[in-house]
Formats: sequence, C-alpha cells, structure tokens
Amino acid sequence: MDVARRIGILVFFAVPAIIGGGIVYHFTDSLTSIAIYQVILLLAAGAFVSR
Repeated sequence: MDVARRIGILVFFAVPAIIGGGIVYHFTDSLTSIAIYQVILLLAAGAFVSR
C-alpha cells in the first residue's frame, strides 16, 4: 500500500473522530467515554493502515 493511500485512510478516520467525539460527549457528558471512542477508532485505523 502506497503512502498516499495510507494518508487517505487516516484522513477518512479523522472525520468520525471529530464528529463522533462531539456526539459521544453530547450523550454521555464524559471525557473518559470520548477517550475510549478515540482509542477504538485509532485501533481500527491502525488495522487498516497496517494491512
């Protein structure tokens, strides 16, 4: 997988990180839940990029 594709995948995961973080905070009012959500997205992005 070339570098441009890897960067594209990371950008693709950045949008749900920003928007989803706000949605998670709206429903839970907890920064811990946002951190958990971000870690799950980071692991998913890492799995896609490492493939």
